[in-house]
Amino acid sequence: MAGYFQRAGKRCRTAERDDDRQHRGASAPGGERRKRGERDQAIGRSRGGRTTKIHVLIDQAGRPLAFRLTGGNIAAITVAAPLLEGVAASAWLIGDKGYDADHLRALLDSRGTIAVIPNKSNRKRIFPFDSERYEWRNLIERTNCRLKDFRAIATRYDKLARNFLAGLCLVTALLYWCD
Repeated sequence: MAGYFQRAGKRCRTAERDDDRQHRGASAPGGERRKRGERDQAIGRSRGGRTTKIHVLIDQAGRPLAFRLTGGNIAAITVAAPLLEGVAASAWLIGDKGYDADHLRALLDSRGTIAVIPNKSNRKRIFPFDSERYEWRNLIERTNCRLKDFRAIATRYDKLARNFLAGLCLVTALLYWCD
C-alpha cells in the first residue's frame, strides 16, 4: 500500500501524497490579509493599532454639521470634498496642514470659500495664510474633545460603522441641539 504507513496500530497517509482533503499550511484567506469587513466598517490599521477617524465639519458656534468616518490609516484630505458637498458654502474654512492640497483649494475657490489652511513644509507654491483667523481652529479641537467625553465614542464599542455613527449623531443631538 503506497502512501500509507502504520502508527500505533492505525493506518495513516503519508505527506508525499496529494489529497484534496488535507490542507497543508492552513491560514487566513488570501487577498489583503485583513479581517473581513474592516474597510466597510471604517476600521483601519495605523501606528496605534486598529482605529477610526471621525471627520467633523462644524459651524462658527462649534456645532457639528456633518460627519464622515474612515479607517485610521486613511488620509484626511480624501474625505474633505465629500464632507463639503453635503453642506452650503461658507465664507471661510479652517483646516490643519492635512487639508493642504491644490484640488481642495480649487474646490473651495469655486465655492467662494476662503481657505484658512497653513502650507505644508514641502509645498512649492506658497498660499497666503491668515494666522489670526487660524486661531479659531481650537474650536474644532474643543468640539472633538467634547464628543469624546462620551466613553462609547472615545473607545468605539460598536463594531458596525452605522451603529457608531448613530451614537455619534445621538451625542451631537444631546450636546448641541437639545435645549
